[in-house]
Amino acid sequence: RLSTAGSDDVSRRPSHASSPSFPTLYLTRRQDTGMMMALRCFTVVLSLVVLLQFRGAHSAGFQSVTCGSVLKLANVETSVRLHSHDVKYGSGSGQQSVTGVTHADDVNSYWVVRGKFDEACDRGEPVKCGSTLRLQHLNTRLFLHSHGHRSPLSHNQEVSCFGPGDRGDNWVVECNTEFWQRDATIRLKHTDTNMYLHVSGHAYGRPIAGQKEVSGYSSKAQGNLWKAMEGVYMDSESKML
Repeated sequence: RLSTAGSDDVSRRPSHASSPSFPTLYLTRRQDTGMMMALRCFTVVLSLVVLLQFRGAHSAGFQSVTCGSVLKLANVETSVRLHSHDVKYGSGSGQQSVTGVTHADDVNSYWVVRGKFDEACDRGEPVKCGSTLRLQHLNTRLFLHSHGHRSPLSHNQEVSCFGPGDRGDNWVVECNTEFWQRDATIRLKHTDTNMYLHVSGHAYGRPIAGQKEVSGYSSKAQGNLWKAMEGVYMDSESKML
């Protein structure tokens, strides 16, 4: 099952109750009793279905960020979404750039939660605080990455997207509960360099004018707090990712 945000549109046909062309139906007592029993059974089944869906939507898997989920991450201080695209850095590593964007509906801000390098995770398994994971950019299939290069604007540590992947793609989830809760703030700490995923506040010019620099920062700060936002969250009934 999937847990997604949104609402369902319900279309209703126009009522024909006042139309004289529809014949009147009369039921015998036996037919009426049978119909009432069928209606009661249907009501019971419908209630069970609704109850099961309600319980599933509020299970631990749906309250937590889970392996295999596709999500957006918002920076708490600046409200930008973690973002990437097929635009390379003009300095440093020359790898695919990672930025922050203000537009919540940008499709290039979706990331897939994966297990750490060389280790798969069970799809739908809640992510434990303190565990190591990777984030794979949905559109370009590259991984959120960092290394010793300097970032272009703040001269912090560069954060890029890289593939097919290595241990430089691993990040530790720092949070204060047993699992990464979808409504909680977290930090992502790069395992190789101990730098935090951070929004510096600096903005780029062309060709990505207005997008914020994302970098690695050496200490905890408001600029490296993140929160899970829009997405499709897997439950625990799926197979290995």
